[in-house]
Amino acid sequence: MFEIKNLTAGYSSETSAIHDINITIPKNEICSIIGSNGAGKTTLLKGIMGLLPSKSGEIIFDGTDITNFDSEAISQLGIGYVPQGRMIFPYLTVEENLLLGCEVRKMNLKKALEIGYDYFPDLKGISKRKGGMLSGGQQQQLAIARMLVIEPKMILLDEPAEGIQPNVVQEIGRILQKVTSELNVSVLLVEQFVGFALDLSHSYYFLQGGEITKNGRITEENKAQIIDSIKL
Repeated sequence: MFEIKNLTAGYSSETSAIHDINITIPKNEICSIIGSNGAGKTTLLKGIMGLLPSKSGEIIFDGTDITNFDSEAISQLGIGYVPQGRMIFPYLTVEENLLLGCEVRKMNLKKALEIGYDYFPDLKGISKRKGGMLSGGQQQQLAIARMLVIEPKMILLDEPAEGIQPNVVQEIGRILQKVTSELNVSVLLVEQFVGFALDLSHSYYFLQGGEITKNGRITEENKAQIIDSIKL
């Protein structure tokens, strides 16, 4: 179980970018944070990962209060993070990028590569190619694979569908659903593409001006109503 209670955070001591955030994500579920640019979505993920100071509130992961943990400690607990923009190393090969992911939790190198290539087999055929030579879709697959090699218990993704062709977006969606089921993880997905997010997710939170203004469970019957109620 992952839970955020009354979290307020920001980039300076004078101002807050997110206010009084409350989110609950059970195991084996995908939850989407939906909102326009500047709504505070990325700030929320950075706050969870210890990359921004929390001013108040709590972040609870598997019964442990991680509110004041640094990003390294949070990663070692098994929270995997794929930031917006992918953040792969352009001068390292696909294989080298994957192996860097092992450093977070001291994984077996051979096993790590097997995990990465199992979820994204196309990466194996380009394992010696430099990250900077990959397409946007391949880079996103690599970023997600690098996170998966740590065998995470919780996954945070920031705009995984951004700038990627539709067929790759659908493949990423399929992998996220597979990972959620197979690894018994919770997923927090930040996304502007509402249809993609709702198709994957069990629940959603709509972030507007740094505050959650709508949230609920997602069903086939209410998807259209949710999309209607959210104007990005």
